[in-house]
Amino acid sequence: MSLDLMIPFGILLVLVVYLIFTRTKFEKETIKDYEAKFENWKVHAKSEEKEVQESKKELVGLVFKKNGKIDIELFDELTNDRIQKGKFNSKIRE
Repeated sequence: MSLDLMIPFGILLVLVVYLIFTRTKFEKETIKDYEAKFENWKVHAKSEEKEVQESKKELVGLVFKKNGKIDIELFDELTNDRIQKGKFNSKIRE
């Protein structure tokens, strides 16, 4: 009698062990695929961030007019060098 019940439980046990191992293998493959996709995404996303950073405006100084004289107050040396070399554009806003 006990042998009659051992065979189905043995088959069930083998099936459960097989499913556990196949699921583990599937999860590892899925993780590898998504890690590869993530690395690929990081490579492509960096180039877009650089373009956005190059196009943004940044406050680097203030311009004041006092008694007919123009004073420019700058926040960093790089901007000071560019102003002295004449590498800047001026705009008139209304």
